[in-house]
Amino acid sequence: MSFLIDGLQYANWSEKIFRQMREGGVDAVHVTITYHETFRETVLQIERWNRWFETYPDLIFQGRTAADVDLARKTGRTAIFFGSQNPSCIEDDIGLVEVMHTLGLRFMQLTYNNQSLLASGCYEDEDTGLTRMGRAVVTEMNRVGLVVDMSHSGEKSTLEAIEHSTRPIAITHANPASWHPALRNKSDALLRALGESGGFLGLSTYPHHLKDGSGCTLQSWCDMAALAVDLVGPGSVGIGTDLCQDHPDSIVEWMRVGRWTKTIDYGEGSADAPGFPPMPSWFHDNRDLAAIRHGLRAAGLDAATTDGVMGNNWHAFFGKSFGALSAQSTDKTRAAE
Repeated sequence: MSFLIDGLQYANWSEKIFRQMREGGVDAVHVTITYHETFRETVLQIERWNRWFETYPDLIFQGRTAADVDLARKTGRTAIFFGSQNPSCIEDDIGLVEVMHTLGLRFMQLTYNNQSLLASGCYEDEDTGLTRMGRAVVTEMNRVGLVVDMSHSGEKSTLEAIEHSTRPIAITHANPASWHPALRNKSDALLRALGESGGFLGLSTYPHHLKDGSGCTLQSWCDMAALAVDLVGPGSVGIGTDLCQDHPDSIVEWMRVGRWTKTIDYGEGSADAPGFPPMPSWFHDNRDLAAIRHGLRAAGLDAATTDGVMGNNWHAFFGKSFGALSAQSTDKTRAAE
């Protein structure tokens, strides 16, 4: 049986959710610990997770390497890998990249919808690509083993990240725009470039990213997964549900507005429905994750490719992404610059 890994969740974490992870047999989850938080505020979120790890050691533990996914499977627990959906946690200090990695951060988005110090977000009118600091930070992320995540970034910025990064990047939670034209979803050309570079795509179940929204069927989603496999490659696609379980609608305001505006930004929603949309009927929580396998097989994926999408591909990606570069590799990277 393959590993079962979700490449992105942002839930209102609780014992209930941790137990649902175990009921669903989920081996590992990449969790968002920070959006617009500063470095110190992000440390406070890590403190919260440390208390959860201490309180529920039979259910969850902090993951740092791919071997921790194997340990999770062996011990009947779920490995939790930290990620940030914005570079706010490093503020304007490149030295905090290594500090955040030491604290356990394994993914960091260069943008969250808007322009950041590093790159342009997918909601900006003009995508100016990676900034000077952005290129330097990508190089540093490559060095320490912090994955460059471009889920909320613009197309030019993402293509430049693919080109500049010496290690494969990830788009942890988005879908092909040719299937559903959401601003966050990615063009076929970009996804082909991602695959050719060894990068990774996690497929989202968030209704704003789905054809027919909350009414999207499992088969439609799995047919989309088959399309993604064709575009990116069978070893480079996984699941990144973007599950935002048990949060009040007020959390959407923090996600979309943060501190950058005084007015409400509806982002991917609309003025009529600014909160969380209902999830599709076939995916409500971690107990539903394993059932996606049947839809993938019905969509024509063979057993090995299906196992890859369900978690084996993420496991392999973790294995080559989370460790620091060797001194020899670092020297080569500097020479190339």
